[in-house]
Amino acid sequence: MKQVDLYTDGACSGNPGPGGYGIVLCYGEHRKELSGGYRRTTNNRMELMAAIVGLEALNQPCEVTLYSDSKYLTDALSKGWLSSWQRRGYIKSGGERVKNPDLWDRLTTQLLRHRVTPVWVKGHADNALNNRCDQLAVAAAAAPREEDEGYSP
Repeated sequence: MKQVDLYTDGACSGNPGPGGYGIVLCYGEHRKELSGGYRRTTNNRMELMAAIVGLEALNQPCEVTLYSDSKYLTDALSKGWLSSWQRRGYIKSGGERVKNPDLWDRLTTQLLRHRVTPVWVKGHADNALNNRCDQLAVAAAAAPREEDEGYSP
């Protein structure tokens, strides 16, 4: 399998509000940047969308190191929260419904396709590619193109 580094970030102006995601995919010497924006969404939805769109952009199954400054995303994957939520029908251990089940399902499809290792990085720090993702996400949030159909207050 090809080894790919996937850097992701989400941004939201207000929460909810206009939001965007930024992605940098790295494979060897190749680098690809992607972004997208929504008129009304949340920061966590944009963090998830960044990971989903980045994984969906890969043409074949890959070994992916997923770098994100979202503990929501990285902990859900590395600590087994996602599989526990799914076993309970997207109900947390305390009985509260998990937010964004539509995106968690979409992400799960990609997790079955690729071997993904999540890595948490500190946001707005010294990781140049995470900072680039933040720039892409903020720019996309400033010029959103569509409604986030899965967002619900």
